[in-house]
Parts: sequence; structure tokens; C-alpha cells
Amino acid sequence: MTNHPLWELFFSALISSTLLPGGSEALVVYQAVNQISSPAMLLLIATAGNSLGGMLSWGMGRWWIWRFPARQLEQKHHVAINRLQYWGSPILLFSWLPIIGDPLCLAAGWLKTHWLNALLFIIIGKALRYYVLLWLTI
Repeated sequence: MTNHPLWELFFSALISSTLLPGGSEALVVYQAVNQISSPAMLLLIATAGNSLGGMLSWGMGRWWIWRFPARQLEQKHHVAINRLQYWGSPILLFSWLPIIGDPLCLAAGWLKTHWLNALLFIIIGKALRYYVLLWLTI
């Protein structure tokens, strides 16, 4: 580990929340078990990084619809679009889920979901995931 474990956690969580693979859950558990920082700080840092990554995906969706209004998203994103159209912004509570979380955030941007609604539900969902993980760990 380097001298900046909380920054490592932040960037791991950020990368984990984009289309790139990451392992922020393992890093949260490692840092909690080794008492790198308080559980509250780990929760805050991991949630912030992961939520920022979700909003980056949301922003990519907004950019895509603005830049290429006539083009369609990939087929895998149509499921996310249908879910968002049916359930609305609260479906972003599940943005932490592997495989479907990133397309949900991208589809929310594509559908021009208000950024504040998207941010609120993304933060709540991701915070709950890390909270449960920390609760099971310590």
C-alpha cells in the first residue's frame, strides 16, 4: 500500500463504477479489517468515488444524446432504458449492481433524467451497498 490509502479507495471506487473493471469492495474490506481509517470515512470515500463514476456514466449518456441525437444506444442499454422509463429515477438505487448498473446510469443520461434526481438515487444505492459491506466486515 502507498501512503495514500483513502485516495486509492476513492479512485478504485470511481473506476469500479465505470465500464472499467475494479475491485473497490475488496479494498473497502481490506482497509476496514486493517483499520486504515474509520468505517464512516471508508463509507464516505468509497461512496463519493463510486457515485462520481456513476455520474460520469450519466454524463456520457447526456453527451451521447446531445452529440448523436439520431443514433441509438447499444442493444444492452435498451433494457436499462425500458427499466428507467417504467420505474423512473428510483431504479438508479440499483446502479451499484454489476453488469446492469453502468447501463442504468448511461441510460439515465440518455433519457435526460434530471442530474439531481440521478445523483440522489445513485448516492443512496451505492452508500447502502458499502454500508452493508462494512457492517458484515466489522
